[in-house]
Amino acid sequence: MAMDIAIEQGTAKVEQRVVYESGNEMAAYAAHQINYHIMGYFPISPSTEVAQFLDLMKANGQHDIKLIPSDGEHSSAGICYGASTAGGRVFNATSANGYMYMLEQMPVQSGTRFPMVMNLVCRSVSGPLDIHGDHSDLYFALNTGWPILMCRDPQAVYDMNIMAIKLAEDPEVRLPVLVASDGYFTSHQKRRVHTFAKREDVQKFIGEQPPAGFPHTLDRNNPITVGPYMNEPDYINNCYQQSQAMYRAESVFERIAGEYALLTGRKYEMLDLYRMEDAEVAVFLMNSASEIIKDVVDSLRSQGIKAGSIAPNMIRPFPQRQIAEALKNVKAITVGDRADSYGAHGGNMTNEIKAALFTYGNTTTQVISRVYGLGGKEFYAEDGHHLFSLAIEAAKKQKVDVPFDYYGHTPGDPDKAPKRVLNPLRFEDLKTGLIQVARNEETGKLGVRIPPLRALTKKPKRIAPGHGACPGCGIFSGLELFFKGIEGDIIALFHTGCAMVVTTGYPYSSHKATYIHNLFQNGAATLSGVVEMFWERKRRGELDYLGLQDDFTFVMVTGDGGMDIGMGPAIGAALRNHRMIIVEYDNEGYMNTGAQLSYSTPLGHRTSTSNIGSVQKGKVFHHKDTAQIMAATHIPYVFTGSEAYPQDLVKKAAKAQWYAQNEGLVYGKILIACPLNWISPDDEGTNIVDAAVNSCFFPLYEVERGETTITYNPEEKGKRIPLVDWLKTMGKTRHLTKPENSEALAEFEREVNRRWQILLAKHEHPYL
Repeated sequence: MAMDIAIEQGTAKVEQRVVYESGNEMAAYAAHQINYHIMGYFPISPSTEVAQFLDLMKANGQHDIKLIPSDGEHSSAGICYGASTAGGRVFNATSANGYMYMLEQMPVQSGTRFPMVMNLVCRSVSGPLDIHGDHSDLYFALNTGWPILMCRDPQAVYDMNIMAIKLAEDPEVRLPVLVASDGYFTSHQKRRVHTFAKREDVQKFIGEQPPAGFPHTLDRNNPITVGPYMNEPDYINNCYQQSQAMYRAESVFERIAGEYALLTGRKYEMLDLYRMEDAEVAVFLMNSASEIIKDVVDSLRSQGIKAGSIAPNMIRPFPQRQIAEALKNVKAITVGDRADSYGAHGGNMTNEIKAALFTYGNTTTQVISRVYGLGGKEFYAEDGHHLFSLAIEAAKKQKVDVPFDYYGHTPGDPDKAPKRVLNPLRFEDLKTGLIQVARNEETGKLGVRIPPLRALTKKPKRIAPGHGACPGCGIFSGLELFFKGIEGDIIALFHTGCAMVVTTGYPYSSHKATYIHNLFQNGAATLSGVVEMFWERKRRGELDYLGLQDDFTFVMVTGDGGMDIGMGPAIGAALRNHRMIIVEYDNEGYMNTGAQLSYSTPLGHRTSTSNIGSVQKGKVFHHKDTAQIMAATHIPYVFTGSEAYPQDLVKKAAKAQWYAQNEGLVYGKILIACPLNWISPDDEGTNIVDAAVNSCFFPLYEVERGETTITYNPEEKGKRIPLVDWLKTMGKTRHLTKPENSEALAEFEREVNRRWQILLAKHEHPYL
């Protein structure tokens, strides 16, 4: 909010300090002062930093919040819901499609009336994929039963987070509360912020927790049933009570905001009205853009135009009465929605404002609807002048010529239509015949013969150069080596992740073959649909016109933690045994969102959510063995590979193709280097992953028809190295080599050796 520093400093009753921080930092700062019990989280830009900042503070012992990294946003919502039923204070942050993935859980939380606070750092909802700020995720929140507070700058993010928990826990409300700020505009923009200097003043303001009378699942003397099955008479009564609580949240918020103003000098009304006392034309905008429009108001006022602006500090419950009062003398208002409500002839805020005017008998104020700023498109003063010009024109004419439209879009130019830059791969260049795969009828296993690798260099690359990967990124060297073993045409699906983002910047693409994108959690299911449609259309003869010389090989590429959030659908696809390959590039973290820990991150390794500090020494639990999990689904073929052992990987790729075309699903895991986030030289990737293999951290093996074979044994070759020699090659793990971390190193060594011994036993005994 726009602050009057003199008034604020003159009226504040608590000691405050000034910091210069971003919205994400202030959300985390408020959370650490509140000292929540639990935060269940999952990284997604631009909200990821909230958990990162809290983890960094946690590493240095600045708060007691238990940070629980989940396997996906749906899971993080479940963690938070479960924690809130157990009576403690709960916190979360998310954005965009992450919120969509949570969405099923949102009405569960509010319908059972368990308080918590979640920060929605607003971002475009894909597809197509865009990670910048608009309100398309926020509008999905409107019907979930959560009160929604709005934050136009980092100061408001801090203040609203402190007021939100008090609002959520108020006995008259008892609902989870959403705090919404604009992704990248507010979340990453640093501004001067006034905070409580002392944590105890925050704690005193929000009060003791849990409030008296709050039921919870840990009370042995008062066992409760949470979320029972209800028939219609009870269900409608439950919804009525929830509705009443939502409307009470308005007056409760006003009371809390008044108390907060007495302490801090910062006052938040339901509406932030700027020069509306005699306004004849107005613009309604939310969050970050609502500050820019104030300069436009001042400019128009200097020209004698009675202009004003409206911005809500709360949109659930919607401030209907206040809107009607503010607009009673306004001739025309332009409502800017940073998201469309497709087919509704206006964005959500437009239609809510129209409803408010209708309810209070205002039939004279003209309302113009414009959707603006999608995908993070900047909003400037000249854009504000345009929105006001629409209202000024409507006020003069007393009618609206174009009630609804987009603003800021551009007409298509036929001369600039995307043109093919890369020629499609030719089948004859891809089907070399140099790789021979034969099945042993006695053992049922495959034998593979490959030519010298130099003979395969004539095969064209599947992915064109010119992508935007970091120097030394191992994704494409690893994938291209794998693709050398694949003959003929492929159709590839890439999860969201580094490999996807750096190869498909519209209107260009580095992919020479058909490429599909879907989100982390649903890639395997999506590709399985493509696979089954192919075989069914082929069975019906509908693809004969294509003159296919061979069947496609269907490949799903995942990485950057995609086998955490995507594990369930991958197992489902494996159990259905679709004829496809899932190949995971394992870079040991969520590198596309800034190197957060994933379940593939090993014990003790440093990431941006497993920091090194005085009380925390990196990741606190062991890495997930995805290959063994997938092998347990009894699919035909599972393998691990490394670019440091090219013949081994090419042979496994050839086997993978045969099984995927003839029997069912294949899973492969390739360890790849990420110099940026491993903190390693960008020309040492191959040597580093080689050391990972020779230390037995990443053993090379295959599970073919249920039988495990180690394809490279460093002990037999006399090349096994101590685990610490691999750890020394990366900045993210060098702390483990220090004497004070010897216990963590020893635990990591024990686990690596335990898994290696199990693998050796499976190699020796085919029934294991």
